[in-house]
Amino acid sequence: SCREQPIFSTRAHVFQIDPATKRNWIPASKHALTVSYFYDATRNVYRIISVGGTKAIINSTITPNMTFTKTSQKFGQWADSRANTVYGLGFASEQHLSQFAEKFQEVKEAARLAREKSQDKIELTNPALNITSHQVLPSPIISSNGPGEDKLFRSQSADVEITTEKERLKKMFSEGSVSEVQWEAEFFSLQDNNNKLVAALHEANANVDQWKKQLAAYQEETETLRQRVAELESQGAHDSSSENNKEELSQTLEELELLIKAKDEEIQMLKSQKCGRWEAEGEREETLQKLQELEARNTELERHLHLAEQTLAETLAEREKMQNEVTKVAEIMDVKIFELSEIRQGLAKLVES
Repeated sequence: SCREQPIFSTRAHVFQIDPATKRNWIPASKHALTVSYFYDATRNVYRIISVGGTKAIINSTITPNMTFTKTSQKFGQWADSRANTVYGLGFASEQHLSQFAEKFQEVKEAARLAREKSQDKIELTNPALNITSHQVLPSPIISSNGPGEDKLFRSQSADVEITTEKERLKKMFSEGSVSEVQWEAEFFSLQDNNNKLVAALHEANANVDQWKKQLAAYQEETETLRQRVAELESQGAHDSSSENNKEELSQTLEELELLIKAKDEEIQMLKSQKCGRWEAEGEREETLQKLQELEARNTELERHLHLAEQTLAETLAEREKMQNEVTKVAEIMDVKIFELSEIRQGLAKLVES
């Protein structure tokens, strides 16, 4: 209603006492609902209201004789004689329960003051009605038979029924409803925790499957890298033999360089001596022929030297390339081994948890 305004709201699981046994709790909804205090300024009335969908789960008018009882750290209850039921609320924390209980006490006190003001106002505005009511009350005691006696009997029966209901509620609370409420609240709390744990377990299983696939991929990649390292090591052994050949080739090059140098000196000497030997034509032709042979030999030696230098450069470049590849593969293996160790540690922690 527009004349009612909310003064306090919270979230809680709502329960009602089983009307058959008056001992067990029946949950009003599967999830927590909004529970609010409303104040009707027109009638000066306070109510606790909770709506689930289009249905009013709680519609309890607070009276001065109501009592809100904390039965556990997160559960509280109160009896509503007008609705002929007992409401229970399960909160998410002890702080929410304390806030609701404090507000209940405040509203209860406000309802008491409102009732007293209303009674005072009735007595002041209708003094004749007040006197008449005091005069009529003793009449059933004076008359032995008649309507007055029947009216007194009905009033006494109503008082006895209210007293019996209060005694029954007190007995119900004292005989174990408190512990049952605690067990109900703990049950729903454990049910929520169980749902969270199931969801976490499914997620962990999915993560484990993913980690297992990743681990298998890493193991396969590691095996491939090991084979590659073995091949590189075998090539490294082959490189060592190539290095020996390189040393022999370098020694041969040095010998060829010395031989070329000696031949150059011999050519220079022959050139210096050729001027004085023009007399002997035969010697000159022989010398020229020898000179041509030496030059041809020198050219051949230079070609061998060039080929040897080129082969040496290619061998050095290939060796450097293979060393770089071995270093790169070793670094990749180190990274993969580190990742494998982290995955195994994660699996171990997951198994322990």
